[in-house]
Amino acid sequence: MDDRTEPQGTYPGWHLAQVNIALMRAPLDDPLMQRFVDQLDFINALADRSPGFVWRLQTEEGDATAVRAYDDERILFNLSLWESIGALHDYVYRSAHLEVLKDRKLWFEVMQDRHMALWWVPAGHVPGVEEARDRLEHLQHHGPTAEAFTFQRRFAPPTAGHASA
Repeated sequence: MDDRTEPQGTYPGWHLAQVNIALMRAPLDDPLMQRFVDQLDFINALADRSPGFVWRLQTEEGDATAVRAYDDERILFNLSLWESIGALHDYVYRSAHLEVLKDRKLWFEVMQDRHMALWWVPAGHVPGVEEARDRLEHLQHHGPTAEAFTFQRRFAPPTAGHASA
């Protein structure tokens, strides 16, 4: 089901999962990455207090920069849950996060493959790294579907009957 008619809607019993990856131009301890690293705590705290935020992947350090989901050490991996597409969209494009996003070319290579995927999970389910990688790969190979989609091509979650399954 295409969700373009209600892109900001919430769906009881469902959360929106998002994964994004980025290919760093240099290791995190390189001076080139310093401004990015300096903003991590602020941006993560902003996400944590944003309306509709549910959860984000993090280590004991409070971020996910130590998570290595791929063999390439330069790939940063971000995974989070939100109450709705609108809540995530507002955080990404209508908060101070946008300023960091605008500067991304300073710190990250332009990726040719898909680097972000969205999908619905039953409330209470926390996706793992492998599930998120699978969704990103699905989007790369099949384009936007209900299994993995984008902000530009959105899908509603499965019917309420499947929410308890």
